[in-house]
Amino acid sequence: MSTLLKRFCRYVQIETTAAEGSATYPSTPGQLDLARMLTDELRALELTDISMSADGIVMGTVPATTEGAPTIAWFAHMDTSPEASGKNVKPIVHENYDGKDIALPGDSARVIRVAETAGLAELKGKTLITTDGTTLLGADDKAGVAVVMTAVAQLMSQPDLKHGPIRIVFTCDEEIGHGTDKLDLSKINATCGYTLDGEGAGCIENETFSADVADVTITGHNIHPGLATGKMINAIRLAGLFISRLPWQRLAPETTCDREAFLHPYVLEGGVEKATLRIILRSFVTADLTQHAAILNTIADSILAEHPGAAIDVKITEQYRNMVEALAAEPRAVDLAAEAVRRTGLEPSFESIRGGTDGSRLSALGLPTPNLSTGMHNFHCPLEYACLDEMETAVRVLIELGQLWGCEES
Repeated sequence: MSTLLKRFCRYVQIETTAAEGSATYPSTPGQLDLARMLTDELRALELTDISMSADGIVMGTVPATTEGAPTIAWFAHMDTSPEASGKNVKPIVHENYDGKDIALPGDSARVIRVAETAGLAELKGKTLITTDGTTLLGADDKAGVAVVMTAVAQLMSQPDLKHGPIRIVFTCDEEIGHGTDKLDLSKINATCGYTLDGEGAGCIENETFSADVADVTITGHNIHPGLATGKMINAIRLAGLFISRLPWQRLAPETTCDREAFLHPYVLEGGVEKATLRIILRSFVTADLTQHAAILNTIADSILAEHPGAAIDVKITEQYRNMVEALAAEPRAVDLAAEAVRRTGLEPSFESIRGGTDGSRLSALGLPTPNLSTGMHNFHCPLEYACLDEMETAVRVLIELGQLWGCEES
């Protein structure tokens, strides 16, 4: 097994599933276990400025081998999605993949089918890693962690390669929207950053949705149903009305694609007295979010007009913003990433993410941070897989990127 593959398989076997609603940071103790492992590995590689905070954030610096070059930062997150179990992950290595459907031995119902998986057929002959089908793999984002650590090891073993200071940052709880909560950008002190949290080889994600979340609280009136005539106001029923009036034919994830926006109700809780909805608002055009919030308030007003004894509160919270504007302030962030990809023999592809990354928030905070590929696919489910060849390409991209920035001036 290659060093990169060994690292990856070691990392995925540590349970780091994030937990929504947790009162701690990080949200689960396994993230601290991986943080301690990575801290020890960075020390063994003799990086400088190594630290692990009480919040589990791991940092270190690959020292510069040339004078005057800007500092850049490489980010990856240690947690995995709560959408499927990350406990007792059993990675399976498929060398020289035959291009056919992949049956996962731990669950006969789990089959990664070529006909249902875009791009899988093109990976014939390459090395893939899956689970046994009972858990997710955790390539999101342990492929990114393994890629960063392998690139770091190569740079530290080749002092003749010219590069500036490179800050290494491993974060927690990205999957539940808290990946940047405990970051101090003044400690990172970089010109730009790169999140290693993308899919196929050569992909550079330089645009994301802008995002808000709406918490809708519907208050009704409960009474014994036998005495309810003219008195009960059923918050569950009003929640159903609210959902039914959302414009799903044109503003729903299941009916939109590409650069189209959506409103997505994804949590419904409560009873007769009170019900709550959580709705995410997504658009590549930030100004559209104000219009979409107005749609929610209009729906609330229409329901209150019909049920005047009820109360409906719509609270909008900003989540993240399209990174493209922040990246324009430091065009080298994307330009040099594209050149690094070309130096590996690939033509870069630029993608707009129908979602967000830690780079969205980092860019908004003043650190331009596009997202780079790591070779992960089908993430957030037990049909997840990673491509070792694409992970190796991601390592080469980072090595080239470090050298390119080494030729720049601060």
